[in-house]
Amino acid sequence: RSITRAYYRNSVGGLLLFDITNRRSFQNVHEWLEETKVRVQPYQIVFVLVGHKCDLDTQRQVTRHEAEKLAAAYGMKYIETSARDAINVEKAFTDLTRDIYELVKRGEISIQEGWEGVKSGFVPNVVHSSEEVVKSDRRCLC
Repeated sequence: RSITRAYYRNSVGGLLLFDITNRRSFQNVHEWLEETKVRVQPYQIVFVLVGHKCDLDTQRQVTRHEAEKLAAAYGMKYIETSARDAINVEKAFTDLTRDIYELVKRGEISIQEGWEGVKSGFVPNVVHSSEEVVKSDRRCLC
């Protein structure tokens, strides 16, 4: 916990994960959100609620409806992922990034003194998703 507290102190966004096969992890979501609010005030973190292990649907203990309802109550998007089957993992990161970008464009998130969350002066190169690389027959050279 001490590592995560230090980590999200200057964060702009985060993926808030729970295990759909573990009701207790879902019940902890509220506590985790409250903890981040205390640590990042007066700033805000944009979250996407992620139900992971969607490949284990037969072992599901948290319904999609419950998770969507909780996400809506906190003003977050909800997505289900599976790292094992590579389902929606990249989409979760992309959705979070787009949400942050839109808030920056609208001026709801801005550069603020004493906060490392958003920095000016960085202009990224064009970044292609892994799907674009595969579609265009380009290969990763890493």
